[in-house]
Amino acid sequence: MTGELGQLALCLALVLSLIQAGAGLVGARPGAAHARSIASGAALGFVVFVVLAFGALMYASVVSDFSLLNIWQNSSTDKPLLYKITGVWGDHEGSMLLWVTVLAVYTLAIVFARRGGERLTSAALGVQGLLALAFLLFILFTSNPFLRIDPAPFQGQGLNPLLQDPGLALHPPMLYIGYVGLSAAFSYAAAALITMHGDADWARAARPFILAAWITLTLGITLGSWWAYYELGWGGFWFWDPVENASLMPWLLATALLHSALATERTGAFKTWTLLLAIGGFSLSLIGTFLVRSGVLSSVHSFASDPKRGMFILMMLVAAIGSALALFAWRAPQLQEGAAFEPASKETTFLLNNVFLVAACATVFIGTIYPLALEAYNGTKISVGPPFFAITFAPLFVALMALVPFGPLLGWRRGNLREAVRALTPALGLAALAGVIVLAVARPVSLAAAGAFVLAFWVIGASALDLWRRGRGKFRALPLSAYASTLAHAGLGITLLGIVGTTVWKGELITVMNPGQTATVGGYTLRLDRVEDVQGPNYIAQRAVIDVLDNGQVISTMNPEKRMFPRMGQTVSDTAIRTTGFEDLYLALGDQRGTGWTVRAYANPLAPFIWFGGLFMALGGFASLWTRLRLKVRAPSANTVPAE
Repeated sequence: MTGELGQLALCLALVLSLIQAGAGLVGARPGAAHARSIASGAALGFVVFVVLAFGALMYASVVSDFSLLNIWQNSSTDKPLLYKITGVWGDHEGSMLLWVTVLAVYTLAIVFARRGGERLTSAALGVQGLLALAFLLFILFTSNPFLRIDPAPFQGQGLNPLLQDPGLALHPPMLYIGYVGLSAAFSYAAAALITMHGDADWARAARPFILAAWITLTLGITLGSWWAYYELGWGGFWFWDPVENASLMPWLLATALLHSALATERTGAFKTWTLLLAIGGFSLSLIGTFLVRSGVLSSVHSFASDPKRGMFILMMLVAAIGSALALFAWRAPQLQEGAAFEPASKETTFLLNNVFLVAACATVFIGTIYPLALEAYNGTKISVGPPFFAITFAPLFVALMALVPFGPLLGWRRGNLREAVRALTPALGLAALAGVIVLAVARPVSLAAAGAFVLAFWVIGASALDLWRRGRGKFRALPLSAYASTLAHAGLGITLLGIVGTTVWKGELITVMNPGQTATVGGYTLRLDRVEDVQGPNYIAQRAVIDVLDNGQVISTMNPEKRMFPRMGQTVSDTAIRTTGFEDLYLALGDQRGTGWTVRAYANPLAPFIWFGGLFMALGGFASLWTRLRLKVRAPSANTVPAE
């Protein structure tokens, strides 16, 4: 009965999403209080039934109910419980249901937050209802996770071994919370255009959702990068894969949207631009969904290969983006112009910030979509990889990093550029010193690396100075919000240090080692002791025992594995990483060659900084979000539009 219960819950959620959409849009009109009540009630019912459907699918996975086609294709009785749970979103159907479940959670937040007034909330619920309706139709007609098979098999086929990993178990939910968080910003932007509340109210209402989306996108991308680093055995952290780019593009626009929405909220600047960024950010989330779920891309991340699914998603994409842009073109010219500001002001830095971020997003979009479009047009296959992005993306990133320190020091509408430059002099000195030290000490000598260190310490030093200026050395007295921009900007600099260190000064060794033989990489001496057979819960493995030596003494023992999953017939590497926090020693075990074994070893200086930086950025966003939520609980905004 689990499958039937889940199916019924999805059907009821579909009906309620339709009611929510209709009543919400009607409730956007003045005096339609009854319709608003209906929209809120329907939204609550929609949330209940979607969560019930998701719970039913998870229960079926945990108890290995192989009468469901989805469970049979993606699970087995010998799969560990953790991956029975997380495997729910490890396939196409389950991941789409997770998407709608996250959408339901954001819908619930909109209902209870009621930010920006009753009419704005009602219109936002209406737009959320339309999105839910589209995705539920997609699930029920093309990606139903509750289809039965008869007779029910005794055993399932199992889950892709690459997905049986804690990092990737958390990576998709984080990204989905980010993607769908942008749907809330999209809904509020559309609601602002529908109700013509295009002032600071909608930006203030949407900003917590934008922050939540940005934080989780940051964490999701960081987790995905970390997973690719330690799981795939290539020793790299980012490959400019189209699926990776599908998450990077919304993150870039969400970063621009965060700054633009803050300016709209504070001074009324960038009103129409902020609306357009909200539409664009979620549009890129939908485009990412199309790329990953339509079968256009072949990747461990992508599951769908049915053209019907791809066409359905494409129709959804065109309808959502086209209608939103049409609404913007109709309504945006009627909005009042934003507040004026001087060239030397916080708004100017935000404007330039937005230009660089949107241009960077455009380069990633072109590098991702052009090869796919060219292949679809005439069958020509081309590869767009790191060289293209180094030429196009890197200069924009450099310009952005150079600009970042000025924003916190300039005032709204009018600032003192000369005073800001004077205040940043110590940071400039620190940055120059870092560049000189890199040139003097690091080998091989790299002017590009030295320049990157200058940029990184320029941002990190300026962030520390800004925090010192705010608290005058009394950091405990500072409110949590004071740490938001400091942590986020410093995290950007820390990530840059990690990227440069592991790219420029990486030590690499690929060799065949016999038991007792030694090899050297990046100052480490490795000795292969033996390779032994290991039995896992649903795999068999060959595990290497490799000693790390210093002056002939064993300082560590590392155990990279090569795992074979018999049920799926796949082999994956399980790497071993020894980290000091400043450098990683990274080992991967390859194939047997005679009496020896192929070993890939990497010494990656500063590699942990890549993920430390991502965590710092997310902490900065969380500090800002937490402050806003506390203020909301303590006292409602004075600018809240009263109920009509």
